[in-house]
Amino acid sequence: MKKILVTGSDGFIGSHLTEELVKKGYEVRAFVFYNSFNTWGWLDTLPKEIMDHVEIFQGDVRDPNGVREAMKGCDAVFHLAALIAIPFSYHSPDAYVDTNIKGTLNVLQAGRDLGTERTLVTSTSEVYGTAKYVPIDENHPFQGQSPYSATKIGADRIAESFYRSFELPVTIVRPFNTFGPRQSARAVIPTIITQLLAGKEEIRLGSLTPTRDFNYVKDTANGFISIYESDKTIGEEINIATQKEISIGELAQELIRQINPSAKIICDEDRLRPVKSEVNRLLGSNEKIKRLTSWQQRYTFEQGLSETIEFLRNNMDKYKVDIYNV
Repeated sequence: MKKILVTGSDGFIGSHLTEELVKKGYEVRAFVFYNSFNTWGWLDTLPKEIMDHVEIFQGDVRDPNGVREAMKGCDAVFHLAALIAIPFSYHSPDAYVDTNIKGTLNVLQAGRDLGTERTLVTSTSEVYGTAKYVPIDENHPFQGQSPYSATKIGADRIAESFYRSFELPVTIVRPFNTFGPRQSARAVIPTIITQLLAGKEEIRLGSLTPTRDFNYVKDTANGFISIYESDKTIGEEINIATQKEISIGELAQELIRQINPSAKIICDEDRLRPVKSEVNRLLGSNEKIKRLTSWQQRYTFEQGLSETIEFLRNNMDKYKVDIYNV
C-alpha cells in the first residue's frame, strides 16, 4: 500500500483521517505540531492497534525544511494543518498567513521537488462566503469574509497555480461544516452540547439565523480517501457536502430537546461576528464528488449527533464550558 503523510494529523479531522487510512491498510506518517510536552493531540487517544501502524513526525508546517523531511519517502500528502478559528483570525491574521498560506506553499514546493505522486490540499466552505446561489457548487465565486477564509482562498489559488504551472498532481478538497467526536469547543455543535451536558440553563450562542451544511467527520474522512483513490480528481477542487442545511437556531433547539428541554438560548454579543463577516448561508453541492469518486454519505445527521453527544458526555474534562472558546 501507498505511504501517506497527513499534516494536521493531531487535530480533529486529521486524527479521524489517520485512523481511517490505517484501517484501510495504508502506511501513515503523522505530521504533528511540535511541542515540548511531546503531546500528539487527539492521536494520543487512539487505540494501540491503530497507533502501532502510525509513524510520528513532529514539526511545524511553517518550516520548509521540516515539511520537506516529513514528505521524503511518502507517495502522497494530505495537507490538513491550518489555523481555522474565525474569531482568532480577527486579531491574529499574521499567524493565519504564515500557517495557512506559507505552510501550504511549503507542502507544494516540497511535493514538486520530491516528485510526490498526489497532493491533497484542504480548503473550507468558508471560501465561498454567504451563498449567492444554492446548492453551492465548485464554480461559485469566492469571498473572503474573514481573515481565515481569505488565507484559505490564497492557499487554494497557490495550489491551483502549482497544478497549472508545474503539473503538480494537486487536488483541492473542500469540506463543508464537519462535526463529530474530538472537535474543539470553538465549533458550534460541541459548544452547544457541552453547555447542555454541564447543566447550563442558559445556552450562550452568537447568531442563530445562519444555516450550515454539516458533514459527520467519518464521512469527511472517507471523502478525502475517495478523492485520493480516484485518478479523475487530479487538478480539481471538490466539495464534500451533504446538500442539506439547518439553521444554528434549529440545531440548538434540537439539541436542547434531546439533552435538557428546560434550557433557553441567550444571545452573547461577544460571540457575534461582525455583520459583514458572518456567512449567512452554506448549502453545498455534492454532485461533483459523487460523479468523480465512489463516495457516499454513510451517516445521517441524527446518527452523527448521537455519536457526538456520547463522546462529549464521556470527555467533559477536556472542555472548558465556562469560557468562550475562540
